[in-house]
Amino acid sequence: MSVEIPTRARPAPRRAARRFALAAGLSLCAVLAGCATPPPAGDPEAVADFRQTNDPLEPTNRVFYKVNNGLDTAILKPVARGYRYVVPGRVRTGVNNVLENLGGPVRLANDALQGKPRRAGDTAMRFVINTTIGLGGVFDVAKDLGYPDHDADFGVTLANWGVPEGPFLFLPILGPSSPREVTGFGVDIAIDPFGWIGRGTRAATAASWTKTGVGAVSTRERLLDPVEQIEKTALDPYATFRSLYRQNRKGKLESMRADTRATIPVWWPGANAANTAETPRPTPPAK
Repeated sequence: MSVEIPTRARPAPRRAARRFALAAGLSLCAVLAGCATPPPAGDPEAVADFRQTNDPLEPTNRVFYKVNNGLDTAILKPVARGYRYVVPGRVRTGVNNVLENLGGPVRLANDALQGKPRRAGDTAMRFVINTTIGLGGVFDVAKDLGYPDHDADFGVTLANWGVPEGPFLFLPILGPSSPREVTGFGVDIAIDPFGWIGRGTRAATAASWTKTGVGAVSTRERLLDPVEQIEKTALDPYATFRSLYRQNRKGKLESMRADTRATIPVWWPGANAANTAETPRPTPPAK
């Protein structure tokens, strides 16, 4: 992620969305400049492995991986380590909770678009409860009241609609992705209401980019140990990150599709039975 303090011009969300589209377009053009050579058709095993990997742009992707890794080593990782050293664990948890709470409106929109009313209800209640009782989201009070957290983004929404993932991409700054996920990321930025509140004002612009910067550092801090472990033990860290990224996206999609709970709140009498009961099948007519 990059942090930029823009000057006054067009509204920040539009400007951010246009810059994101431009950066994504330039990145895709650069990616298309280098492609992996498909194996010969006479080697069916190699062809099957090539298709399963679905990384035809691997040479360019690996270049971007090295660039990102260099930037991370020089900038983001040291900042994340300093953040962990200076800020106590409970405070870091509170910061992460606030960031999660600020993402509530975008998750709510995606819950609705995914056709998950119960998940949408959980998201709405979590946002209301944690914003008020949880002091702006510092404390996750909603989880203790029966409203579990979950993740939802437009990339998963597109997947649920049947949009194919496309080839694997490793983009500058954004890291591992795919055409579908890049599109989803851009849409999530565009529909985030916090990007429109007070648009054009210096305070709103500063708050927006502060959120981006703090979010990047907080996320990197939480990934310090697992990333370091992969870099130390994996024979090919790039391939490992590619595999883990796909597993993570697949897991989010499967988790969303498997959530078939009814819309009855958990605190309603008999809710557990209603939420777990299967819809009775009609009895076939007698012949």
